[in-house]
Amino acid sequence: MPRLRVRFYAELNDFLTPKRRQVAFDLSCAAGATIKDVIASCNVPHTEVDLILVNGRSVNFDYTPQDGDQVSVYPVFESFDITPALHLRPAPLRETRFVLDVHLGKLAGLLRLLGFDTLYRNDYDDAELARLSREERRILLTRDRGVLKRSRVTHGYYVREDTPRRQAIEVVRRFDLRRQIKPYTRCMRCNGLLHPVAKADVLDRLQPLTRLYYDEFHQCAACGQVYWQGSHFEPLRRFVYAISHSADTETPDTLTPNTSTP
Repeated sequence: MPRLRVRFYAELNDFLTPKRRQVAFDLSCAAGATIKDVIASCNVPHTEVDLILVNGRSVNFDYTPQDGDQVSVYPVFESFDITPALHLRPAPLRETRFVLDVHLGKLAGLLRLLGFDTLYRNDYDDAELARLSREERRILLTRDRGVLKRSRVTHGYYVREDTPRRQAIEVVRRFDLRRQIKPYTRCMRCNGLLHPVAKADVLDRLQPLTRLYYDEFHQCAACGQVYWQGSHFEPLRRFVYAISHSADTETPDTLTPNTSTP
């Protein structure tokens, strides 16, 4: 059985047992196993890995480890190029789109608020998430490590943070998305695109005080939801400003749009 010296870097350590984090450790593997098998045995999803160096040389997932190999494993470099090293996944997705698992419904709303094309339903199973990610070239965001181990998933990320606001900050930072933010362009409920609509065209859907005090409205082209800058808009505006500029400012974890009742 080949015996290896392995080191994982940066956020890949999140998947390791405490004794293996931030240090090189010895690991034995079965004869004929690939380096991808070795990484999986450490509970690290392949979608989180973009560079493997063995004895200082870049290798792909099919490499068969040899006794005494020194293995260094690095995370996905989504926001910059690592040429001429060997990328282990397809090229980074420059048209950033997402699909989210059942645990990330509130994050889906915040990503839509920021203008990102984000699919979410609370009944997507793992197979459907993997299919959508691959066929529609979407980054799969999940709190389930298991789904990232599916071979069909080429672009995926395990969300570390627990609260929706911090999750949104994490995703924007991880994929270097600040310059791609286009707030208030998507429906937070269904992901459809918003467009300006005349007040007269939605008047029958507005409450009396809304009719009196507001004149500018947007409507979702997909589901018909109506939006306006009402009393809940200020927390949304602060959130967008914070994440667009510093991504550090404290903002509410619960954010809801001003909408009329569909």
